[in-house]
Amino acid sequence: MAKEVDGVFVVAHELKSPLALTRQLALSIEPEDIDSVKFAKEKIISTTERAMRQVNDLTKVARLEDGLFTLEPVSVRGVCDDVARELRYLYRENHKSLREKYTNRSKLATANREMLYSVIYNFCSNSLRYSDEETRSELSVRDRGDKIEVSVRDFGPALPVNIWKELKHGWILEPTSIAMRPGSSGLGLYIASKFARFMNGEVSAIRHRDGTSFILRLPISKQASLF
Repeated sequence: MAKEVDGVFVVAHELKSPLALTRQLALSIEPEDIDSVKFAKEKIISTTERAMRQVNDLTKVARLEDGLFTLEPVSVRGVCDDVARELRYLYRENHKSLREKYTNRSKLATANREMLYSVIYNFCSNSLRYSDEETRSELSVRDRGDKIEVSVRDFGPALPVNIWKELKHGWILEPTSIAMRPGSSGLGLYIASKFARFMNGEVSAIRHRDGTSFILRLPISKQASLF
């Protein structure tokens, strides 16, 4: 019961953050200053879109057992391209870059496209948020045995050892606060874990001296193996 209460607290705290930021941005607007209006508008739009995405994902998590979502062959590279295309503008505006590196021979994974998109988007947006200026994040896709592995390398604060150990099991059981990575990182990893388990996959992480690689592994589609 205590862990459940802690999880609810983490969700409430992390969803409260974008609301507080939006309020702060709205109060900072100087109507006569065109630059401040433009800056606040862009930040409010990106902040609210991120919050809405999280709420939508949490709604999906609550209904995973309702039989509403299906698994099918999905082009992993195609989903990665779509995520990179959506986030490229934000990377550029923050003086950062996202590089795609695809070496997988197996093109299709058994997945739910919306969930796969959400997991990759979460990893990439975290990389954008926690990396320093002028750093380059890398979105990679490779074969790993009978799985397709998607990884996103960032240069943010170190991932705490307890979170890293929990991810070694392939998922996170409850929303967890990550002190070094405030914002959506803990909640996003929980959502990614739930989606990965539904897709018969797993999430994990590699701790580097100068950042973290977040990883999603999904089973190769049997339809792909027939070819």
